Amino acid sequence: MADWLEFDPEKYRTRREESAKRMQAAHEFREGDRVATIASVAGSYFAWLFDVDIRDYYTDIDLQIEVQLRGLQWRYENLPDDFTGTGIYYEAGPAGEWMVFPECDIVYPPGTSPWIVPFIKDGADVEALQLVDPRENPRIQDHLRRGHQFVERAQQLGVKVPAGPSGVGIHPPLSCACAIAEDVWVYTMMVIEPEVITKLFQKCFTAFCMLQEYMYEVFGGGPGSLGLADDNSAFVSDELYRRMVLPFNLALYEKYGPHSRYLHADGPNEHHYETYAKIIRLTHMDIGGWSKLRPAVEILKPAGCVVHGGLNNRDLYSGWVEPLRQKIRQSIRIAAPGGGYEFAIGGETYAGTHPDVLCKTFEYAHEVGKFPIDIPEEPLPGEDDGRPVWEAVTV
Repeated sequence: MADWLEFDPEKYRTRREESAKRMQAAHEFREGDRVATIASVAGSYFAWLFDVDIRDYYTDIDLQIEVQLRGLQWRYENLPDDFTGTGIYYEAGPAGEWMVFPECDIVYPPGTSPWIVPFIKDGADVEALQLVDPRENPRIQDHLRRGHQFVERAQQLGVKVPAGPSGVGIHPPLSCACAIAEDVWVYTMMVIEPEVITKLFQKCFTAFCMLQEYMYEVFGGGPGSLGLADDNSAFVSDELYRRMVLPFNLALYEKYGPHSRYLHADGPNEHHYETYAKIIRLTHMDIGGWSKLRPAVEILKPAGCVVHGGLNNRDLYSGWVEPLRQKIRQSIRIAAPGGGYEFAIGGETYAGTHPDVLCKTFEYAHEVGKFPIDIPEEPLPGEDDGRPVWEAVTV
């Protein structure tokens, strides 16, 4: 029998309990023994690590079970972060909008995650866009069936960890629209024909709500905590965001996230921090790999929002070099005191990131991140050294 089928997370119970306490302290804005850390590694990274085509990972259930189990085993044996997970689950990749909108196509190129093919080209397409009840949507029903097949296959193989299906989720209206239409067209139309985009956003909002409530029906639960992934918000000004995007996102948080509100955003989002903190009242934010850390500490943390991130994948590409160590030290010095911070690579760890550098990054973070933090002040690479950063659209 393959050794990965024998993986048992109980072997790491003590480590997981210590990590859980550390994470709880961070979320309660307290200092534990050291800074809380999360290495954002997932299925696509593990597929690359084990020389499996990422396309095959998303389309072959047996291969997905193997990659996830080997990934869990590798993570606990090599990567010293505060991850506490013990299970595997069916993963379809970034395909939510393809499942929800029947007019949408999807492609599975070799070596990468699936790509949704935009199909909204003009206002007529927006008018024609029809919403389908998730209960009657064959793509959603097929996804749910494959999730059950994943669980049954894991049981047949005798895996020793929990195995579960997965729900279907889509992005909030702006990023949903940018999945089914070209993003530049969306940004342009927000300015020159806002009524067309408002109608598209309204349909995306309605689709989100229909899907969210169906997921409650299928998997149980109800409103309480809501996480959104709104990457495209980075590329509009805060004025335009407040006028056209905020009403929809805030309505989603108020409807489904009355107790906790999480946001993931890959692009540079510091121009929205005041809005996130004071109007949306986020409780947890992955600032991604491109947003500045210092404004997050100055604006989000005082408002009670836990900050997740600090590193960009590109910080690791040059290897285990002094600029990376300096970025680790200064991120922790700036963000860790008082809790409310998770040291992480913003977004996710991309395929191709060298595993030795990744492991050394977290080993070093633990070495220098012991409380009380005592790290000499230096420039924060990427913010204090003149390195160019992306600027948001200012229309």
